[in-house]
Amino acid sequence: MRRRAALLLTPLLLAGALAGCGGGSAASKAADQAKSKGLPAVTGGYGTKPKVVLDKKAKAAKKTTSQVLVKGTGAKVGKGDLLVADYLGEIYATGKVFDNSYDRGQPAGFTIGANKVIPGWDKTLVGVPAGSRVLMTVPPVDGYGAQGNTKAGIKPTDTLVFVVDVIAGYGKGGAATSATPVPALPATLPTVAGKLGERPTIKVTKGLAPPKAPKVTVLAKGTGPAVVTNRLLVVAFEAVSWSNQAVGSTWTAGSPLGAPVGAKGQPSPFDPLVGVPAGSRVLLELPAQQGADPAKKPDPAKDSLAVVIDVIAQHGPAKGKAKP
Repeated sequence: MRRRAALLLTPLLLAGALAGCGGGSAASKAADQAKSKGLPAVTGGYGTKPKVVLDKKAKAAKKTTSQVLVKGTGAKVGKGDLLVADYLGEIYATGKVFDNSYDRGQPAGFTIGANKVIPGWDKTLVGVPAGSRVLMTVPPVDGYGAQGNTKAGIKPTDTLVFVVDVIAGYGKGGAATSATPVPALPATLPTVAGKLGERPTIKVTKGLAPPKAPKVTVLAKGTGPAVVTNRLLVVAFEAVSWSNQAVGSTWTAGSPLGAPVGAKGQPSPFDPLVGVPAGSRVLLELPAQQGADPAKKPDPAKDSLAVVIDVIAQHGPAKGKAKP
């Protein structure tokens, strides 16, 4: 069940303003409300790695239960948006933390409200303002179901606890239209057409030499900060093979992609974008790679890729600031 595994794909996977941590009285009130719902206590403020304090005498609720511990002032995350967030997940019965983004120092990106993650997240996080910290307990029916998740040590009977710091949400779209087109591009590139901020079209001219190494060409230069390593990059992309076959598109998927860049042990096809200003539209040419079938040798003239990427934003951890 792909959607039930999606949450664990970030560490193993591939907007709104931020708010500060809640004040003393507001935080205490939220904690009291959480306790009244049978939720565990949580220490730590927005953007800091939380610690969940479980009451061993209490029983987990039989349905997904949540509480906003810190209410942000940013834009609300919409259904179908790419949610950018830091999070910690643990097993209610044992207190075992099975995954968290805080130790990695890089947030994660998930499409929310579209059956791409576990149902408990879809039910809870759509409509939450950026800058919020949310606590939730998720029973198996809204978690990993009867299969559990053996890789994470989650049994079919395990209720889960999550603390989520909502950083931002991104709907369908591309980079800012204020990017400046680069004049006099080389004639040896695939042809790219389409307005900035809208879905592009790509055509690889017959006989055009395929790339021998990853190559980035800036088509329109944005005004945001340059992409740096160990960030979650928010991108819209359109990709075709060197034989002009459609390969993938966030435009048809309905939301941008959150891609780790420069993460230790997580090489990414988007790593060559380090140094490109946010808000840019770029062409990324990638050599043919070995596919799933080891018996099939990749053909550079057919299997190389041309990818047009709108660099929408980059994000560090929730304790930092969103970077347009």
